[in-house]
Amino acid sequence: MFPLNQWYVAGFAWELQDKPLARTFLNHKVVLFRTGNGEVAALEDRCCHRSVPLSCGALDEGGIRCGYHGLLYGADGQCIEIPGQVKIPGKARVRAYRVAVRNQVIWIWMGEQADSAPDGPPPEIAAHDNPRYKFKGGAFHYDAPYQLIHDNLLDLSHVGYVHAKTIGGNPKVHMEAPTNVSSDNHDVRVVRWMKSSQPPATYSAAWPFKGLIDRWQEIDFHVNHLNIFTGAVDANTDALDDPRRGGFHMRGFHGITPETDTTSHYFWTMASSSHPDMPDNLELVYQQTAMTFEEDRVIIEAQYRNMCQFDGAPQIDIHVDAGANRARRIINILSQPAGHPA
Repeated sequence: MFPLNQWYVAGFAWELQDKPLARTFLNHKVVLFRTGNGEVAALEDRCCHRSVPLSCGALDEGGIRCGYHGLLYGADGQCIEIPGQVKIPGKARVRAYRVAVRNQVIWIWMGEQADSAPDGPPPEIAAHDNPRYKFKGGAFHYDAPYQLIHDNLLDLSHVGYVHAKTIGGNPKVHMEAPTNVSSDNHDVRVVRWMKSSQPPATYSAAWPFKGLIDRWQEIDFHVNHLNIFTGAVDANTDALDDPRRGGFHMRGFHGITPETDTTSHYFWTMASSSHPDMPDNLELVYQQTAMTFEEDRVIIEAQYRNMCQFDGAPQIDIHVDAGANRARRIINILSQPAGHPA
């Protein structure tokens, strides 16, 4: 079970060009495409005639045309043309999903009922349109359940061990970083500070630090995505709780969308600031971030394979698990069908 009546990340606006895109969200096969006027649409990936995937077809000015017998569907899922046949049956339609594009992120509404309407707009990812930053991103596919990715992102103590060549640093400093965890019924926030620490490789390559740095990690978990604000200033300069602080900023967007019960989509971007002496750091930050997230994918997929192999083996919690445990409780509550206790 997954939390329903939620916006989920379906991809990025730049992914949709002149071909349909097939993806599965929460065990639902969906085809994404642009209409003739450039709007993004999402339909059940199935022709109502013989169930051939619509993603095997082609885009047409009026919508998407099945590649088997040419049935044409509009963005609302209604069949609007059957070649060689004048009358179109009223039942000739497929499910249409509500989608929205905001800050270049494509969101899809996964309602408990097929016709349920969103309760509001999708989340804003403000860093994408903030002139202070430049951003770039991509997508990973995980052969692992989505909550294992949540666990990983809510516990950045692993950074010193898994990402030694990029955003790591001293593992002991990461494990012992003062951490504050807060939450409500829908969100979790984790704040970690690492003062007077050595800058990791990515930071040194992207910003001209003078020596030791004061470093922060601010993780905001929401049911359908996480925002992670990390960065650093030269040690003993700006206060780490000052929202106007300078230094090197990395604002990560993490859209974790279940594909199936055991596989996941990971849509991500990294928006970063640049120093006047190092203004062209976008590609470096992007490549370093992609390398970091690939390291995470390898670890998490290996973790899940081992969990399957040792099915039922007990696991213990340690101090770094507080944020992940709170997020799992929220997911568990929101995943319950209406009228069922958590």
